[in-house]
Amino acid sequence: MAVLEPPPAAAVPEPLPGRQRDWLPAAMIVGFIALALPLIGSVPTWITLTVAALAMGMMLFIMASGLTLVFGLMDVMNLGHAAFVAVGAYTATLLVAPLKGLLASPAVGAGLAAIAAVIVAAMAVTAALGWAYERLFVRPAYGDHLKQILVTIGAMIIIEQLVLVLFGVNQMLLPLPEAVRGSIVIGEVGVERYRLVAVGVGAVVFVALTLLLNRTRIGLLIRAGVENRAMVEALGYRVRGIFVGVFVAGSALAGLGGVMWAFYREQFTVAIGAEVLVQMLIIVVIGGLGSVTGCFAGAMLIALASNYVSFLLPDLALVSSILVMTGVLLWRPQGLYPVNHH
Repeated sequence: MAVLEPPPAAAVPEPLPGRQRDWLPAAMIVGFIALALPLIGSVPTWITLTVAALAMGMMLFIMASGLTLVFGLMDVMNLGHAAFVAVGAYTATLLVAPLKGLLASPAVGAGLAAIAAVIVAAMAVTAALGWAYERLFVRPAYGDHLKQILVTIGAMIIIEQLVLVLFGVNQMLLPLPEAVRGSIVIGEVGVERYRLVAVGVGAVVFVALTLLLNRTRIGLLIRAGVENRAMVEALGYRVRGIFVGVFVAGSALAGLGGVMWAFYREQFTVAIGAEVLVQMLIIVVIGGLGSVTGCFAGAMLIALASNYVSFLLPDLALVSSILVMTGVLLWRPQGLYPVNHH
């Protein structure tokens, strides 16, 4: 009599491979910071330079993050992005008089409330401007990079001239709130209070963008629309509307960056955005087009290199960003964190 064998157990499917985290760029940045210590020679100076660079990097990241979203996710080369930085900064000056009490208060809460109010106003204005800008200048140039470059540079000049008409040609003043003036001194190390605020705001923006793009339905739709627009539209979603939303968000981030940069500078002209446009473009390119993580890493790298080189070799300060870009692209032509690996 044949013995019936039990049926073979169902094969357990192998787990899907997880996305590999790439820690190499982060390790490189940490190594770069560590390498600077023996070159600088003084621990307090090294800490001060490093914290200053991190704050500058956060502000550059905020300004460049809007550009990388539009550039990488929408394939739009918006060289007029610098105009939104300027509009954000100029909008902030309109609130100096209404918020005079908060700006002059020594209470930290009042100072942070003043900065928050200015940020909200500037982001609202630049978001509205971004919506109009997309309809007037960007929409007719979709799919044509050369046309985009010419049209957006022209649009930047138009916006800057309108700002000059409204505000005049004199330097603008945006005083820091009294509560975040000065430095916190620990031993021989002095750290400016405002730099700590900039680091905090930059960290919030980075976490919010990362969660939005990777953990929400709208983030999934944005990334799917980039990969296969026809398929997303076939599912009933309006990709055009989603992309307009991305452009508006990118413009609002430029306004936020403009406020942070203007507070840092305290005195500025309409060229406040154009002065950092080249750095923003370098950050977007070395980070990987459309990659928020890459934009963050690129901004940190550029700011650290700029601060360290300015201290050690002042003659090379102007070309430090170009040298970093060359080195990164020779190592990783697609950028630190290409968006398809993100």
